[in-house]
Amino acid sequence: MENLLVDKIVTLLVQPNGSNGDAIKNMKALVYHGAGKKAWEDKPKPTITKPTDAIVKILKTTICGTDLHIMKGDLPEVKDGRIIGHEGVGIIEEVGSGVSNFKPGDHVIISCITSCGKCEYCKKGMYSHCIDGGWILGYMIDGTQAEYVRIPHADNSLYPIPAGSDEEALVMLSDILPTGFECGVLNGQVKPGDTVAIVGSGPIGIAALLTAQFYSPAEIIMIDQDENRLNLAKTFGATQIVNTLTENTIEKIKRLTGDKGVDVAIEAVGVPATFELCQEIIGPGGHIANIGVHGKSVTLHLENLWSKNITITTRLVDTVTTPLLLKTVQAKKIEPKRLITHHFKLDRIIEAYDTFGNAAKEKALKVILEN
Repeated sequence: MENLLVDKIVTLLVQPNGSNGDAIKNMKALVYHGAGKKAWEDKPKPTITKPTDAIVKILKTTICGTDLHIMKGDLPEVKDGRIIGHEGVGIIEEVGSGVSNFKPGDHVIISCITSCGKCEYCKKGMYSHCIDGGWILGYMIDGTQAEYVRIPHADNSLYPIPAGSDEEALVMLSDILPTGFECGVLNGQVKPGDTVAIVGSGPIGIAALLTAQFYSPAEIIMIDQDENRLNLAKTFGATQIVNTLTENTIEKIKRLTGDKGVDVAIEAVGVPATFELCQEIIGPGGHIANIGVHGKSVTLHLENLWSKNITITTRLVDTVTTPLLLKTVQAKKIEPKRLITHHFKLDRIIEAYDTFGNAAKEKALKVILEN
């Protein structure tokens, strides 16, 4: 009897929030239940399933435009019950026996892309096509809009946060900065003296705007229908803005470029109309770099493009530039924290989705959710 009493006391000590262990075994998360349906509800806390896994306690996360596409049903492969989200920073709580670069207590940036670092695609730097990873967080496996997340291949899918860093700003390194840079600026081959048009002045478009300036283009034209976002883009370095609701966009681009068209057109929305606009404004020898997540077919106007030496590129972010971008942020060459317009506690995530989904009305750019 005495031994049984001691055992019960020990059990209570290791489960301080109750003998049933609910506070340890369960967590809260934002769960997708089909197009237009989501809920903040209890889910099992993730556990180590492979030696290369890490369990990360989320400190700060955010909402991405891709999450809105999922919520609209544009990505039907996302299953009912999936925890959404692929961005964030946190503290490692537990690591598998195969993790060598991290330990419990480390503060980390969570990459939106999971990479094994060993497969054929990873060796080419195409982490987005990792045979055992790629973009799976909040898509094929449970994601970061939760109190805890399991990160597969932790050694290659997390980045250590330098001491004294502004962790809120570093949430922008999970996805939008490398996405804007890799899919837009690098794929678009932005060069000194170029005229660049970025169609879409949301977070990804602004990320492309920020990183395009590494290459000293002569003009960066931001195109959108949200006047607030366009005015904000000017403070980030846009040299011209075009409001598609109040101006004849094609005529203005012709006027700004001497009727030649732009050297680089970056599509940063993900709807047919914006991709078609890029085809209308691109000049001979130019690059159309698609960033947007497209849930519907678009028309490719080869009848107009075939003779113009146009390059069209697509890409899913690989996050190979995250270390480089971290250095630029640490050196204050770019200030991604300025993208943040709203703050919420994590348990107010439904309200945060409403705000982010009504960006024009709420004047929202990027929201931070704090656990």
